[in-house]
Amino acid sequence: MVEINLSIIIVNWNAKDLLKDCLYSVYENTKELNYEIIIVDNNSSDGSCEMLKEKFLHKSNFTLIENKDNKGFASANNQAIKIAKGTAVLLLNADTLINENVICKTYECLMGDKKLGVVGCKVLNLDGTLQLACRRMAPRPKDAFFKLFGISRLFKNNKNLTRYNLTNAPEDEFLDVDSVSGCFLMIKREVIDKIGPLDETFFMYGEEMDWCMRTKKQGYIVRYCPVGTIIHYKGQSSKKLGTKATYEFYRAMIIFYNKYNKGESIFLFDWIVYVGIVLLGIVAIIKNKLVPNGRVGTKG
Repeated sequence: MVEINLSIIIVNWNAKDLLKDCLYSVYENTKELNYEIIIVDNNSSDGSCEMLKEKFLHKSNFTLIENKDNKGFASANNQAIKIAKGTAVLLLNADTLINENVICKTYECLMGDKKLGVVGCKVLNLDGTLQLACRRMAPRPKDAFFKLFGISRLFKNNKNLTRYNLTNAPEDEFLDVDSVSGCFLMIKREVIDKIGPLDETFFMYGEEMDWCMRTKKQGYIVRYCPVGTIIHYKGQSSKKLGTKATYEFYRAMIIFYNKYNKGESIFLFDWIVYVGIVLLGIVAIIKNKLVPNGRVGTKG
């Protein structure tokens, strides 16, 4: 039996056209690996499953899981991880386009170093700018404060104030980080076997950083590898979820803060962060109601 190098997992919710383009870009640009593709559809109503059955299901390396409800990002990925056969797993968003040979090159980086557990590539916006989420450090209490209150945005070249998004570091520099983006996250199977699946407490945000942090706790390195690029349309499904997506975004902040930062500073500081998160969430919800296209979100 031929070994499968990589299991590419894509969770979809009402992103039919973007998903189709994503899959074509994977097949066109990934030639040097023996891979499988597993799609988990979270009860789309836009004809996504019909499109997949017509255009892709006949392929020998293609699997479709159809859910009867929207299970969220973490839970749906875990469904696919349970049946994935690859020596590595790639979590890939439906609203991405693969450029050139980035999947193969990233796989080479991951498997070429025993110390690496998770890697990510260079993720670009449509205008060619870097999406900051593709290389991040976990926010300490003061980092969360700098981000929540806009200080890191004002001083984006200050190393001490921009530790979370690393805006002071060159885009084409290999970096050991706390987390890469969940829109393109490649992880060794042996790591998953040690740390377990994604934490389903998170619905659609925060789970990738939590996974990366758990990887590092096992002694592995998480690395940003700018060996190639993808384009990420960012937030197409979360726009459709509207207020729920905004709620889940800020709920994930609180879950992550409680899991990794709570109690590290004085009690009052925890409550300042909580209040800041809640206030930002309320502002975001109001903004989304007034400007629908301005909704927060990073998931496909």
